[in-house]
Amino acid sequence: MQPTSANFIANARDAIADDNLQLAIARVGENFGAKRQQAVDKLPEFDALCGRAVEIKDDVLAHLDYYLEVYERAVTASGGHVHWCATVEEACETVLRLCRSVDAKTVTKGKSMIGEEMEINPYLERHGIEPIETDLGEYIIQLAGEPPSHIIAPAVHKTKEQVTDLFHEHHRKFGKTERLTEGEDLVAEARELLRGKYLAADVGITGANFLIAETGSSIIVTNEGNGDLTQMLPKMHIVLASLEKVVPTLEDAATLLRLLARSASGQEMSSYTTLSTGPRRADDPDGPGEYHVVLLDNGRSELLGGEFQDILRCIRCGACYNHCPVYTSVGGHAYGWVYGGPMGAVLTPALIGLAEARHLPSATPFCGRCEEVCPMQIPLPKMMRHWREQSFQRRLTPGRERLAVALWAWFARRPALYHLGARFAIGWLFRRARGRGHMRKVPFMRGWTLTRDLPAPEGGTFQQQWRRRKRA
Repeated sequence: MQPTSANFIANARDAIADDNLQLAIARVGENFGAKRQQAVDKLPEFDALCGRAVEIKDDVLAHLDYYLEVYERAVTASGGHVHWCATVEEACETVLRLCRSVDAKTVTKGKSMIGEEMEINPYLERHGIEPIETDLGEYIIQLAGEPPSHIIAPAVHKTKEQVTDLFHEHHRKFGKTERLTEGEDLVAEARELLRGKYLAADVGITGANFLIAETGSSIIVTNEGNGDLTQMLPKMHIVLASLEKVVPTLEDAATLLRLLARSASGQEMSSYTTLSTGPRRADDPDGPGEYHVVLLDNGRSELLGGEFQDILRCIRCGACYNHCPVYTSVGGHAYGWVYGGPMGAVLTPALIGLAEARHLPSATPFCGRCEEVCPMQIPLPKMMRHWREQSFQRRLTPGRERLAVALWAWFARRPALYHLGARFAIGWLFRRARGRGHMRKVPFMRGWTLTRDLPAPEGGTFQQQWRRRKRA
């Protein structure tokens, strides 16, 4: 998808004014957030598992080259092939070459955020190959011609009525003329139409939640079983994954899996956890004839050893999305690229450039909720601050913001003048409130007072209160 992250402010305004979107995303925090907490409360060792998971991923990132080489040897030993791609262009060309090697006309596809990074669907379409999304949420947004808006629930921004309209419009050509309004009926119709696509597909493409170095396996987790049909029925199975998805052992993967579903959807485990290891063997009843793994870097290796390395621990659970007051106000599309929410605010500038995505690290109240719920203990607020510092240093911020910061810094370096100005400001604001306890309009704070009142200050400046308490 073409990034629109530079237009985040306008995107956010449009999102807040979209009544259907607000209705749809209101369910995110209510459903995912509450279910996550219930699942965590039922697992006394959850925090200990988080600590162990961090150790596993930190070890992988410290020795990433080693584990990737071990993984490649295991894949090759099982009869599969690993394709190393530095850029999305290389990855797309590799997938196209593989599809053409079996004269593919149609491709079934499981949910894959790396596929979104690559824009693999439009790429295949431009070269005469039809991609068919099989995850229900991805199928819905494919009909709508939209990118996903959530990392685990791609169509969470759609209301049931909007899905009804999409099915009624697009399924008529298959003889489905009845306008369905019940969720179960909509699911049944999608399932009926997709079954034939699975059987006719020449190639199946999936993502990977984890890649296992010791066995050369890829793991996907789904709640619909579409991933199993996608990778088992066609002639060829192609796995799209980024470098940091590798973990050392199956035991390590089991630790991460215990955290993933609980953090994502509040389940103990997803309905389906599927391991694939190489192509079909001679005595296997089913499976693909060829197994290929396309490993994409796309700038991730440049994060190793730096201040943003910790974002590579992310297991794509979406917990930070579900608890972020910004995401749950504007949805995923406002972020303007593949990844939204707090993790997108950190990862997107690294992958498409800070100049394009500088607004995203500023789209946060720094409440710290994202870091609190992250099972991989990623310091998301800290890394967003790092991006903001870089944005300022590279003079990417508007002139008025730079002037305001420079003015504040000038005062801050002169304590006596700063304290005098603070006392004056507090007194002026207190008088402006006129005993009401709040203010409806304050100069230079229109962004706050446009939608809420500003509480009146009480008790003097921070320094004055500190001195009083110290004396007391």
